[in-house]
Amino acid sequence: MVRLLKYFKEYRFTALMGPFFKLLEALFELAVPLVVKLIIDNGIGTGDKAYCLRMSIIMVLLGFAGFVFSIIAQYFAAKSAVGFAANVRGALFKHFQSLSFSDMDRVGTNTMITRLTSDVNQMQNGVNMGLRLLLRSPFIVFGSMIMAFTQDVQAALIFVVVIPVLSVIIFGIIGYTIPKYKQVQRKLDRVLGLTRENVNGVRVIRAFCNEENEQEKFSEANDGLKDLQFKVGRISALMNPLTYVMINAAIIFLIYVCGLRVNAGHMSQGETFALYNYMSQILVELIKLANLIITITKALACANRVADVLDMKPSMVSGDIELVFGQYAENACPVPAGDAEGAETDSVTGSKNEALKVPAVEFEHASIVYSEGAQEALTDVNLKVYDGETVGVIGGTGCGKSTLVNLIPRFYDTTSGSVKIYGRDIKTLKLESLRENIGIVMQKAVLLRGDIKSNLLFANEDAGRKDMEKALADAQAASFLGIDEDDSAGSEDGLMHAVEQGGNNLSGGQKQRISIARALVKKPKILILDDSASALDYATDAALRTAIKNLNPKPVTFIVSQRSSSVQYADKIVVLDDGRVSGIGTHEELLESNAIYREIYYSQVSSGQAKGQGR
Repeated sequence: MVRLLKYFKEYRFTALMGPFFKLLEALFELAVPLVVKLIIDNGIGTGDKAYCLRMSIIMVLLGFAGFVFSIIAQYFAAKSAVGFAANVRGALFKHFQSLSFSDMDRVGTNTMITRLTSDVNQMQNGVNMGLRLLLRSPFIVFGSMIMAFTQDVQAALIFVVVIPVLSVIIFGIIGYTIPKYKQVQRKLDRVLGLTRENVNGVRVIRAFCNEENEQEKFSEANDGLKDLQFKVGRISALMNPLTYVMINAAIIFLIYVCGLRVNAGHMSQGETFALYNYMSQILVELIKLANLIITITKALACANRVADVLDMKPSMVSGDIELVFGQYAENACPVPAGDAEGAETDSVTGSKNEALKVPAVEFEHASIVYSEGAQEALTDVNLKVYDGETVGVIGGTGCGKSTLVNLIPRFYDTTSGSVKIYGRDIKTLKLESLRENIGIVMQKAVLLRGDIKSNLLFANEDAGRKDMEKALADAQAASFLGIDEDDSAGSEDGLMHAVEQGGNNLSGGQKQRISIARALVKKPKILILDDSASALDYATDAALRTAIKNLNPKPVTFIVSQRSSSVQYADKIVVLDDGRVSGIGTHEELLESNAIYREIYYSQVSSGQAKGQGR
């Protein structure tokens, strides 16, 4: 919790005012038994009704003042707690944005959601209750004991015995329950994960009639959480009965001792009532303290979990070089005049003179392992891509296609080798600068709640209406939105088409086309389409590729696809097999030389058509 105190910085004043006003309230509360004593001894004992009235008015004023100070204290405590929680939640969200994909894979989505919601809420409750009662309750307990000694020393010795015994009970239970509450939160992560998985995959679960199995899995996790909460709850529940027993036993003994001393003339009846009230105050405050400690115990467990995430250092560090596309290309070596015919053929690309240029994107012995002890997802990849080229990436499922293109925007870092932009290792480039020049469409099309326009502006907030219309037209999305570049009213209606959360009101193909338009409106220097046309028919896919080919200026384009038809007209096709490059070349070259590509191609087209196109 100490590590999170910096998020109290702007609420230091209100955080101090909460306990301060609570202590003022406590002072008035400690004064009430003294007034009662005076009423009994000096008013009732002597039959002075006027004195009793005056003291009663004073007691009412004390109660009213305590009530006002209590309201003020609760206001400051609530304001501090809510502000602190907001700061922590904001810091967590910002920290999540700084983590690499590898870090997020390691932490887990469910854990991040739990930290951001349940854990922060528990911390907010703990801070709120702590500011109100953490100082007040001990102050009342020890204040009551001190005030008891001002009434009668011998009778007050009972307080000296009772309070340490109660402290042992309370703190013993705390010491047992703190680790258990950490386990409760971990099990809550598991329940949340299963819930999220089932909600997102409800259609698949029902399609395979697997509801019973999922219910059993959820019940098992939920019962585990319930059993642990029952176990911790039983121990925590002992706190109130044990404190009640101790305090009530002390009260009985106190009344007995005071009765003897009153009969002996060493104490007045008013002092007996004052001691009884102070013991009752201790009982009430210890009950409050017991409940407070349970709340704070949960809050501390959650605070440690939140602090552990905030202490996690991002595994990916941004470089310090600003990327300006083309500035490195100007330093490329031109092909000497007269040497064109004698230039050697590049063994990687199969074309002459490319070896003399600076590649726009270059993979140099790039390898990556996702997690420690796992096999390499990519192994020793060497690839050079030049300005304006379109590169197709194809291969079997799980061969590393998405991994390859995810290395370019540094979603993941290579474990060996490097990826370069115009000869610069991307690890030396500023992440923001790098990603500003890259437009990427993921395998799963994700749209944000709002409308088409807001989703497009998400990529380029400075885009004009014509830019958005052009991007939608190139992405083959204009037709189903009713957008016509010559019809301004129709265009505006189409751009304001509502998008529900996750794009649930759109079909798979529509979501993919809008996602592609979002990447195009950015006018990227590098365009990555990661199996982003899988839901499109062949005609729309072909029209999309034609539109991308005719972009001006033309970006370096990577097309990842399972379809050979989507990549066959690319300048280069990279064939991956189990994380290794099986071949690089044009469609015709790979049909002749690469068995894997040939198998993929012939499996997707009829034999006659394939042979005809092969010729």
